[in-house]
Amino acid sequence: MKMHNFNSGPSILPQEVLTEAAAAIHNFNNTGLSILEIGHRTSYFEAVLREAQQHVKTLMQLGDDYEVLYLHGGATTQFMQVPMNLLDTNATAAYCDNGIWGDKAIKEAKLFGKVAVAASSADKKHTYINKQLDIPADAAYLHYTTNNTVEGTQWHHIPDTQVPLIADMSSDIFCRPMDFSRFSLIYAGAQKNIGAAGVSLVVVKKDILGKISRAIPPIMDYRKHIEAEALLNTPPVFAVYVSMLTMRWIIANGGLAAMEQKAKERADLLYNTLDSLPLFNPTVAKEDRSLMNAVFLLPTPELEKEFLDLCKQNGMVGVKGHRSVGGLRVSMYNAMPLSSVEAMCHLMKDFSNKHA
Repeated sequence: MKMHNFNSGPSILPQEVLTEAAAAIHNFNNTGLSILEIGHRTSYFEAVLREAQQHVKTLMQLGDDYEVLYLHGGATTQFMQVPMNLLDTNATAAYCDNGIWGDKAIKEAKLFGKVAVAASSADKKHTYINKQLDIPADAAYLHYTTNNTVEGTQWHHIPDTQVPLIADMSSDIFCRPMDFSRFSLIYAGAQKNIGAAGVSLVVVKKDILGKISRAIPPIMDYRKHIEAEALLNTPPVFAVYVSMLTMRWIIANGGLAAMEQKAKERADLLYNTLDSLPLFNPTVAKEDRSLMNAVFLLPTPELEKEFLDLCKQNGMVGVKGHRSVGGLRVSMYNAMPLSSVEAMCHLMKDFSNKHA
C-alpha cells in the first residue's frame, strides 16, 4: 500500500534525499566511513557544512553581512536564545501572538526583558492573522511566526516595521520567494521543509549582535558560534547533511519560485475540495489560510474518528490535529507530491458522499 505522509513534522522528505542519505550511512562519498561516524572537524564534514551554509545564502539571496548557523535544541530553544542575545533587561521587544508558538516565544522573552504584544488573534482562537500592529517606537525588535502549524494560518506578506524584524519560519521556510534581507534574524527547525529533526537553522545579520549588557553563556552566544565558524561544539552532523541534501534538491527542482507554485497547486486543490463539501469545515479565514497546514473539522468527534480510521486504512498518516486544538490537519510541505493531495481529496469526497 502506498503511504501518504501528511505529518506536520518531522515531515515528508524528498525520495532522492532519503536515498542518498541512506547510502551515506553505509559509505559517505566513497570514504569507507559512515556519515554517522566522520569527525565534525574533518575536511569531509566541513565541506558539507560550508555547502549547506552557501545554499541557504543562495536561496535567500543574502551577502556576507549575514551568518548562517546550524544549532542544537530545536526552534524552541530560539524562543530563549533570541531575547538572551537581543533584548536587554530594561528594554522592550514587540511580539505577535498568532498562536501556540508565538505565545511560547512571548513567555520566554519575558524572562529577559519587557514584551509588548504588537498584535493578537486570540479573540478568535487564532483562526486569522491580526495584521494591525502596534509596535513601540523604541522596541528592540519585532518577532513573529510566519506560519502557524497548529492553527493553520500564515502571513502572506512581510510586516512593515521600522525596528529589526525577527521571524520564526520553522514550518514554511523555503516554500516561497521572500525579501529575506528585510529580516535581522530568521530561525527554523529543520524538520518541515529543510531536512530531518535534530538541528535548527539560524540566519543572523551581524550588525544586530553585541548591543546588550548581560553576560551570555558562550554556547548561547551567537557571536561565539560565528567566531568558531559554526563549529563551537559538535554539531548534529547527520541532520546538517540531510539539510544540505534537501537544499540541493530545492535548487535542482527550480528553487523557491517552483516551490511556491507547487505549494499553491496543492493548497488550492485541497481548500477547493474542502469548500465544496459541506461536511468538512475549514476553520481559518480564507485570506490567511496556510499553504503548508490545512486545518478543518467534522461535525462530531465520532465522524472525525471514523475519518481518521479511513485515512489509516488508506495509508494516510499524520491527519489528526494538534493535541491542543483537536480536529484534523493536512500538512503539505515542499516534498509532498500532488498525487498525495489528490488521494486525500478523493477520500474526502467519498466520505462526504457516504454521509450526505
